Amino acid sequence: MTSATERRIYFDHSATTPVAPEVVEAMLPFFTGTFGNASSIHSFGQKAKVALEDARRQVSSLLGAEPSEIVFTSCGTEADNWAIKGAAHFFEGKKKHLITSIVEHHAVLFTCNYLHQHGFDVTYLPVDKFGMVSPASVAEALREDTFLVSIMHANNEVGTVNPIGEIGKVCRERGVLFHTDAVQTVGKLPISVIDMNVDLLSLSGHKFYGPKGVGALFMRRGLQLEKFIHGGHQERDRRAGTENVAGVVGLGKAAELCQTQIEDDERRLAKLSGDLYSKLRQAISGIYLNGHESQRLPGILNLSFDGVSNDSLMQNLDLKGIAVSGGSACNSGMAETSHVLNAMGLPMNLILSAIRFSLGRINCEEDIDYTVSALGEIVERLRTVKRSQAKFGA
Repeated sequence: MTSATERRIYFDHSATTPVAPEVVEAMLPFFTGTFGNASSIHSFGQKAKVALEDARRQVSSLLGAEPSEIVFTSCGTEADNWAIKGAAHFFEGKKKHLITSIVEHHAVLFTCNYLHQHGFDVTYLPVDKFGMVSPASVAEALREDTFLVSIMHANNEVGTVNPIGEIGKVCRERGVLFHTDAVQTVGKLPISVIDMNVDLLSLSGHKFYGPKGVGALFMRRGLQLEKFIHGGHQERDRRAGTENVAGVVGLGKAAELCQTQIEDDERRLAKLSGDLYSKLRQAISGIYLNGHESQRLPGILNLSFDGVSNDSLMQNLDLKGIAVSGGSACNSGMAETSHVLNAMGLPMNLILSAIRFSLGRINCEEDIDYTVSALGEIVERLRTVKRSQAKFGA
């Protein structure tokens, strides 16, 4: 759809990030000379095994975990599914209740819906106007037969960060397992699985400058889950299947890079997104911020432009070389409104005019200025067309 333009601006890092050059460089040898199967006992396999364990240490270090607590998966969705289904089947026949929130990623929501269809009880907690889950609501929903609580660390559409440490403390005091989908926060915010009181945490490499097709599940030491994939004895007999060594190496390198520059990234993205918001407010009327003003991911800005449809905004921005999102990339093309914005109680006119800017390392101040100028012209033109249509009854 994008026409020829001198400038290309990518504001959709929450959907996926470009792979860092250092990550590509680290991965390349494992497609060629160091191609061994990490389960093989010969030297080819053992070189791959060493690289696999090095990556495990890199990922665990980013989370403040032990290497043995990291299990590699194919993606964040698999990690979410395994955490929830694995816990459900482990406790099947003993406990049948789990708790989540109404604004979770569909990897969690659809998994919980699946379990509900198979005899489990699911409580879907509401959120406040910012999209935040209250620890008190979690405590109130707990039952004697609750085996798991799954609450996302930060929302992928509006960026609101949940009080995970407090929620985890509530679960820990009641002896209930606690899982958090941290796909949007790992590599972007400082993470400590100890301070967060989590038993299970999901992450995905392509959200923090690693490759697609690889993720991980933090599984607290001593915790037992039902296997999600059966076959060989890989990953300490927890997840079967030949390891994606190149992908795992890339995940590890991306984690290492994030650990060294996470504070600089966080500070820089907070400034850029703050500048984008303030300059847009000065240039365009009828703008509304969706999500929490301060308890939010630094790079996500979800805004509604009253009187303009988000489909028209995204198409016109794309023609200007600017890539944004209407919300979760996983729902692209589906004719439904945002379940997150609905749960937050936004009126329909703001839901239908909301777009998400998610900034990353490749963005700069010039991108902000170009986008503000382009968006100002687009919004004014679209609002003029709408007023004309209303006037003539079109």
